[in-house]
Amino acid sequence: MPDTPTLPSISRYPVPALADLPDDIRARIEAVQEKSGFIPNVFLALAHRPDEFRAFFAYHDALMDKPGGLTQAEREMIVVATSAANQCHYCVIAHGAILRIRARDPLIADQVAINWRKADISPRQKAMLDFAMTVSQRSQELGEADFQNLRDHGFSDEDAWDIAAISAFFGLSNRMANFMSMRCNDEFHLLGRVPR
Repeated sequence: MPDTPTLPSISRYPVPALADLPDDIRARIEAVQEKSGFIPNVFLALAHRPDEFRAFFAYHDALMDKPGGLTQAEREMIVVATSAANQCHYCVIAHGAILRIRARDPLIADQVAINWRKADISPRQKAMLDFAMTVSQRSQELGEADFQNLRDHGFSDEDAWDIAAISAFFGLSNRMANFMSMRCNDEFHLLGRVPR
C-alpha cells in the first residue's frame, strides 16, 4: 500500500486549537473563515502569541483597510513586490491571490512578483513600487528625489508614508513567516485565477 503523503506543518511552532484561543482572537479567525471559506494559516500560526497577534493585525488593518490615495489593489501590489524581493513564499502566494481578486486580473500577481518593472501596470504604479522597493531593500538611500518622483506621479506625502509603512510592515511579516517556516494554504494558489 503506497504511503499517503502528509502535509508539512504550517509553522515550526505549536499551533493552538481554535477552541483554546482567547474569545476575541477566535471570533476574528471565525469571521475570516466564514468570509473566505478557510482559515489562512497566518492567523493560526500567529495565534501562538496572542498579544503579538493582536498588535500585528491591528497594524495590518490600519495600513491595508484605510481610505487614501492608494487603492486596495495597489496596497497588495506593494506587498507582493516587496515580499518577492524578501523571498517570502507565504506572502507572495497569499497576497498574490488577494491582488488578483482586488485587481480583477488573473495575471497581475505573477507579473508583479517576478518582475514588477515588466508588469502590465501603469507608470504611476511602477513609481509606487520603485519607492516601496527602495524602502524595503535600501531605505538608507531614500532622498528627496524619491519623494519628488512620487509627487510627479500624483502621490502625496501621506501616500508616501502609506507606501513606506506597508513595505516596512511586510518586511516584518516576511521575516517572521520565513523564520516560522509558515506554510501557505493550498487554497490561495487558485484564488482569482479562474472565474468563479
